[in-house]
Amino acid sequence: MSKQERTAITPTRDQDYPEWYQQVVRAAELAESSPVRGCMVIKPWGYAIWENIQRELDDMFKATGHKNAYFPLFIPISYLEKEAAHVDGFAKECAVVTHHRLEMGEGGKLVPAGELDEPLIVRPTSETIIGETFAKWIQSYRDLPLLINQWANVVRWEMRTRLFLRTTEFLWQEGHTAHATEEEAVEETLKMLDVYADFAENWMAVPVIKGEKTEGERFPGAVNTYCIEAMMQDKKALQAGTSHFLGQNFSKASNIDFLDESGERTLAWTTSWGVSTRLIGGLVMTHADDDGMVIPPKIAPSHLVILPILRKDADEEAILNYCRDIKQEIESKTYHGRRIWVEIDNRDIRGGEKMWSWIKKGIPTWIEVGPRDMESGSVFFGRRDLGPKGRKGISRQEFIDGFIDTLDAIQDSILERARDFRESNTVTIDSKEEFYDFFTPKNPDQPEIHGGFVMAHYSGEPELEEKIQSELKVTVRCIPQTDSPEPGTCIFTGKPSKQRVVFAKSY
Repeated sequence: MSKQERTAITPTRDQDYPEWYQQVVRAAELAESSPVRGCMVIKPWGYAIWENIQRELDDMFKATGHKNAYFPLFIPISYLEKEAAHVDGFAKECAVVTHHRLEMGEGGKLVPAGELDEPLIVRPTSETIIGETFAKWIQSYRDLPLLINQWANVVRWEMRTRLFLRTTEFLWQEGHTAHATEEEAVEETLKMLDVYADFAENWMAVPVIKGEKTEGERFPGAVNTYCIEAMMQDKKALQAGTSHFLGQNFSKASNIDFLDESGERTLAWTTSWGVSTRLIGGLVMTHADDDGMVIPPKIAPSHLVILPILRKDADEEAILNYCRDIKQEIESKTYHGRRIWVEIDNRDIRGGEKMWSWIKKGIPTWIEVGPRDMESGSVFFGRRDLGPKGRKGISRQEFIDGFIDTLDAIQDSILERARDFRESNTVTIDSKEEFYDFFTPKNPDQPEIHGGFVMAHYSGEPELEEKIQSELKVTVRCIPQTDSPEPGTCIFTGKPSKQRVVFAKSY
């Protein structure tokens, strides 16, 4: 590879996309594998991104009337057994606690002792135990709607794991609500889907398609599942958030009933919805490049790093004071109601190494400040979305005055880039032959970088979707929300189709 082609991350996306992803996560100091198989340690830079995601979403949830609560990590196995579809959907992923203490055994090894009367499930999701609680809290229509959110961890015993995208334990939020009428519950389900889409596009700079899942992709026990789907840079789909209309299924299982206004006992209508640390994996695969992470300013842990260039023949303290003054002026501003964070990196390492460490972490902006910059009242300024070649000299005051506009420009730039990528890799297909040809890799050496989103008519039979998935590893990602559905003919069966759906390979 020539000097001009060198990148900070190897292999590149085109060379080995799965390994590129792992290397970006490592180089950006987002997370690392833990001693426990399938679990991860989220490092401070990665956790700060999650905190910013939490902070903004939490404000959005509370603005729509929801309150935070916390429910137990352990769920009695009998609770899951009450909802047949639910337990069937999660049975293979459950971690089970059967004993409550350890004793010293032969050879000085600890062994489980004190078998539980009833096994406990480490929560894969909390519908059942929250349902039991709701049944106690809800007695009358005056107790409704009940709008609850929980920030927690969950465990799903995954066989194949990848940092952020699929781990045995992950962090998430799960909203759970109960309503007096079906209409209110459906409205809640769609409202929260809109919240997720708003957050994904306007904060994470990730364009998404809102839609409904097919029967085969529906959440276990739900009547309807809605989702937001995003396209990653390998052209696969990532389900970035889901919102479920549960009907009265879980109310029946948990006896969530109430006296309505006419004095009759009736079952509540419930919903659940959630997003997880998978969003950070989505950020990597949507925005990162071959030099590392690219973080949207609205959720960046820090917005600017100042890199003082300290030389023995210069007044080091004067340069550091110049940097501190810039930091103070920038941090006196706010960005979309949030505090601005500025780092000064005066580590005793080479300037190039220092700059590239921040580029790989994806910080939105950086400035280099040396003796000449201080003397001329200027800075040498770089934007992460433009890369190291986009650096330029600029007056200190112009940089400070325009800083907020710069962050907005970066946010808009990376959203537009992601949107353009999705649009250029979305096609409309009207024949089965063309469909199969589109999803059949042309290069056996790189089958993972292939495909895109296909908009095609589909008649909806679950067995047809299973066949397509087994042959091509392609599923219906969603039935898009649209005010003007275009009826047509299914390209597989020739039967009537109400509208086009989104097909893709996915994570």
